[in-house]
Amino acid sequence: MKARLENDYKILYTGKNGSCAHEFIVDLRPFKQSAGIEAEDVAKRLMDYNFHAPTLSFPVAGTIMIEPTESEDKAELDRFCDALLSIRAEIRAIEEGKADKADNLHKHAPHTQFVITADVWNHAYSRQQAAYPLEYVKNNKFWPSVSRVNNTYGDRNLICTCEPVSAYAEEV
Repeated sequence: MKARLENDYKILYTGKNGSCAHEFIVDLRPFKQSAGIEAEDVAKRLMDYNFHAPTLSFPVAGTIMIEPTESEDKAELDRFCDALLSIRAEIRAIEEGKADKADNLHKHAPHTQFVITADVWNHAYSRQQAAYPLEYVKNNKFWPSVSRVNNTYGDRNLICTCEPVSAYAEEV
């Protein structure tokens, strides 16, 4: 995986021979300056490709840690690399001025079924690009149930929706 990605992404903490162990860290920090894209944007966009985001900002802020497990077959790992390479091409389009820095596939990701099928589409990119970025996604689409949320606001304004503790109490 590292070998497929290293021409498009900076890989951190490789060994003296350029190798890595069972995990590796992809540095996404340069894209904040060049395209306004942050690690969270890439993580959200991966959902449009049917992937749960890898570990974000650990152990280095602005990165993703890729840790393939024994449960992933080679075809799935190849699809994941294909997704990351496609995402890099999307970022490159922003860097080259071919895609807008604010209205782009990343800043509005993930794209839910509700968003894709809405009557009104006011984006500079197509619904096709948003929902089905690679051919394999068309055959087995996973639709995120929620679009982009403000993570910082949610973290700072946590509202418990559980029953009060008294509802769970049992008399003994």
